[in-house]
Amino acid sequence: MSKKISDLPHIPGENPFIVARGGFYRRWLQMIDNLDEFEGIVAELKTTLQHDWVPKWRELGRKYENLGDQAELKGNHQNARHQFLLAKTFYAIGRFPSEITESKKLISADCSRAYRKASQHLDPALEIIEIVCNGLSIKAHFRTPKENTPVPAVLIMCGADVFKEDRGWAAELALQNGLAALVMDAPGTGENQFPWAPESVVAWEAAIDYLMERPEVDQSRVGAFGISRGGYSVLQLAGTAPEKVKAVIAIAGHPFHNEPSEEEMTEILKTRNERAKFRFGQEGGPTWVPKWSAEKEIAMSKDWSLESLGLVEKINMPVLMINGDQDGLAPASNIYFMLQSGKPGLRSAKIYKNSGHCAFDHQLEWGPIAFEWLAEKL
Repeated sequence: MSKKISDLPHIPGENPFIVARGGFYRRWLQMIDNLDEFEGIVAELKTTLQHDWVPKWRELGRKYENLGDQAELKGNHQNARHQFLLAKTFYAIGRFPSEITESKKLISADCSRAYRKASQHLDPALEIIEIVCNGLSIKAHFRTPKENTPVPAVLIMCGADVFKEDRGWAAELALQNGLAALVMDAPGTGENQFPWAPESVVAWEAAIDYLMERPEVDQSRVGAFGISRGGYSVLQLAGTAPEKVKAVIAIAGHPFHNEPSEEEMTEILKTRNERAKFRFGQEGGPTWVPKWSAEKEIAMSKDWSLESLGLVEKINMPVLMINGDQDGLAPASNIYFMLQSGKPGLRSAKIYKNSGHCAFDHQLEWGPIAFEWLAEKL
């Protein structure tokens, strides 16, 4: 019998040589069938450098893409979609954290191809759309229920190192609850040409404007859902355009305020500097993230935090926030800070005990509940 996610040890962290709940692979675990096979690939890894990392994940991706092609030829579209989504997931791991080298760009193209194959028989169909804002282009994925009257809609925001192809499950949950969905890469990632900067909130607002202009969408009922960096972005957007965003779900997100405790600062530095140990491109190339310090964290918060940007009290719509209490990237104090402001009854939260960043080990619970909540509020 294949191992289940619940059988894995709970080890929050950023080490790509460990397969654990709350660990590095939390981003993809719910999308993988055969954890024994998966652990076998991880055990073979000697480094995270592209010459070792990319070929192993590409080989596994091709295995499942070939299985999908075979199922497609037999007319078994449901099984073909499943195999293509598995292929997409392994290609996505191979391109992590982004298209930083030519090798990463090639496997990123593999990922996009497998996802298009997985989506070719979707009903309702997936539409690849383009949003142009300030002369820059953003490609995104749009789906809508088949209804005779306009429906509510949700903008689904991705994070720093997981692209829109890995958020299709969120669009599915939106559709199951009668919502149209627009899934978009974060600025500076995937097919979003905007740089990652506080002023790039205009890209999110352009996406909301696009949704409001779709004839299938009720422009008075548009919300936003984001995970990790996207959890920050939905709240930044909500405070920037509160007249357009009617309900928000933020899974993790940081920074909301400017005063992390000494304990939180220790955890932030520990987590970010664990990430800084790994290179996913060429030897001698940049580390996953730069080495971090308390001074850098304080400066970043002053530039980025919802508090510094004056947005906290402008977020006047229903908000649901979710995270784990052992998150070294987005401490739970972000949520407590937001709960201390705003009108009573508008902001709610769930913080999972003994869970890490985004509480991904509880995704099968909070995912459906989040979109049911969003549908109710919209």
